[in-house]
Amino acid sequence: MSTVTTAPRRQGRGGRERILAAAAHLFATQGINATGMEQVAEQAPVSKRTLYAHFRTKSDLVIAHLQDLASTGLTLESVLTREDIPARERILALFALPAADAAPVRGCPFIDAAAEFPDPDSAVHTYAREQKLLMVRLVTALVTELGCREPAALAEQLVTLADGAASRAMVLGDPDYGRHARAAAQILLDSAAPATAG
Repeated sequence: MSTVTTAPRRQGRGGRERILAAAAHLFATQGINATGMEQVAEQAPVSKRTLYAHFRTKSDLVIAHLQDLASTGLTLESVLTREDIPARERILALFALPAADAAPVRGCPFIDAAAEFPDPDSAVHTYAREQKLLMVRLVTALVTELGCREPAALAEQLVTLADGAASRAMVLGDPDYGRHARAAAQILLDSAAPATAG
């Protein structure tokens, strides 16, 4: 019985991975709303039946795509949970230059998704909002660890800088635009740092 069900599951996972890879490429190059489900199926390549067996709606596919980005460390927020990097450096890494072989500058995928699904009650917008709220909680924990004054307010300022820099980098096509926000973030962190004993 288990032998009979194992092979289809492996094939299904392979199909799902191909669908997510195709969706990631198409969403990044032409946007979510401009990408149709048939186009995703063709690029995967899978049948439409297989596509809809994995993702009943386009919203389901978009959310799975965003979850995949988050779980594989391909978002700004992923660096915030890396325990091998000191707290301050994790925060400043939000403004780091992308790898040389990275895809064209696309900004924050959660902001992009929320903009393409503007209804605040939609599943995609809700998931994007949850991720941005998680981002500020992670930064709040890091600035608290650093002993910074008014950590909640400081965290909001830092994530606003990070999101703004990502958006402007995309609009301007300048992957190094984060350097401006990084300089501002350093000033914010320095000014909120605990006073050292004299």
